[in-house]
Amino acid sequence: MAIDDLFTPLTVRSLTIPNRFAMAPMTRQASPGGVPGADVAEYYRRRAAGGVGLIITEGVRLPDPAAGYPYAIPTLAGDDVLAGWNRVVDAVHAEGGTIAAQLWHQGVQRDDADGVVPVGPSGVDGLGKPRGRALRIEELHQIAALFARSAATAREVGFDAVELHGAHGYLLDEFLWERTNMRADSYGGSLAGRTRFPAEVVTAVRDAVGPDYPIVFRFSQWKGTDYTASIADDPTQLQDLLAPLVEAGVDILHPSTRRHYTPAFPDVDQDLSLAGWTKKVTGLPVIAVGSVGLETQFRSEKQGQVIQPAPVDRVVAQFEAGEFDVVAIGRALLADPAWVNRLRDGELGGFAGYHPETALASLA
Repeated sequence: MAIDDLFTPLTVRSLTIPNRFAMAPMTRQASPGGVPGADVAEYYRRRAAGGVGLIITEGVRLPDPAAGYPYAIPTLAGDDVLAGWNRVVDAVHAEGGTIAAQLWHQGVQRDDADGVVPVGPSGVDGLGKPRGRALRIEELHQIAALFARSAATAREVGFDAVELHGAHGYLLDEFLWERTNMRADSYGGSLAGRTRFPAEVVTAVRDAVGPDYPIVFRFSQWKGTDYTASIADDPTQLQDLLAPLVEAGVDILHPSTRRHYTPAFPDVDQDLSLAGWTKKVTGLPVIAVGSVGLETQFRSEKQGQVIQPAPVDRVVAQFEAGEFDVVAIGRALLADPAWVNRLRDGELGGFAGYHPETALASLA
């Protein structure tokens, strides 16, 4: 297997990733009051030291009470918060890695235990049930401005890129998904209408960070409430979904899947993954993700199942076929921060299984 090819650099705008491995974003709720402490800096430093070329942080909530809960999820506002992120960024850079901040608004999936009402496109959750309230048009402009402000702050802090969380049934994805977007105005209805607000967020972020700063957009077919969900039923719809985001300024696309090797549209192509189709219809660099190096898919139906390692031959084959440019690893890096270096050195044979209850943070 041509493992060596995965250890070549990739440059996108001002970002040069030293190899083709990323750490997938995984929420930890380990930043009391939203402040990332020394333990957070060490957590990311270990993965960078272990060979990860690009760290994508856990979801960072926008500076708006409705954007996220609990408050142990980090934010990007306040002197103590920014000082904490400075330590994180410096620690990753000192190990030769790069780091992107994932910007996150939870939408109607936000827990309302603190009395804050969740907001979304239509006040409907992924099960089609009423939840929270629908956003007014003027509020959409305010949220886009919050994304832009947070992106600009991330750049000032020293992050090498930002990722916009448009996956898994959270706010941006709620606009993209027909089940959660029932709006009758220009932000709903057709796929073009449902894509309008996420594209406006990308435009606002691009204006805030300038022309050379990389913007990653994460999207998914599956949702936390429905693993079989689909916002694009065929390659043409996928192209229609992504084209406005690309035109607005996205540089890298990050299609989130539960299994990186699953064919996206088997009626059209029995082999090509969602990452492969994303690259084919957009031409942009793509990050693949989903149970990399593991036998069991993310959030296995078998509760308490021990997660077992798997060969990475399918990852290498997909990379050689040009389906993706970077591969993101989640659970394997939680179990073994040096997973990438051990792969490079041919030492993964001793990788032990582990229980998700004790080693797995929820995906975000």
